[in-house]
Amino acid sequence: MVDNSQFDDIPGTIVFTAERSHEGFHLNQFCMSLMKPGNRERFKANEAAYLDEWPITEAQKQAVLDRDYNAMMANGGNVYFLAKIFATDGISFQSAAASMTGMSEAEYAEMMLAGGRSPDGVRSIKEGR
Repeated sequence: MVDNSQFDDIPGTIVFTAERSHEGFHLNQFCMSLMKPGNRERFKANEAAYLDEWPITEAQKQAVLDRDYNAMMANGGNVYFLAKIFATDGISFQSAAASMTGMSEAEYAEMMLAGGRSPDGVRSIKEGR
């Protein structure tokens, strides 16, 4: 087993490791199911009932219902699979990414156009640097 704990020390980043991939397999499969129009319709008609058809954890289910993308990623979701939820909700990837950073969409777009987040600043959660 590989120790991926060092990845959990990167502020503002959830690294999609093999362990998270395994944990999120069914969550990500649910997301992929939204590529089919009939599945999107069923999901939008009764989200909780549709999610009950998938062997996902309660934490994953609640994260989807809350549209808490950071919690989905912390529970094994991959942002490229989660994009199927964004699309189902009719929101852009940029808007969803902005919500994950706590920025407005305009602030997020401005930051990205300026080259993204600065590499300077806090580089370790546990060391506060």
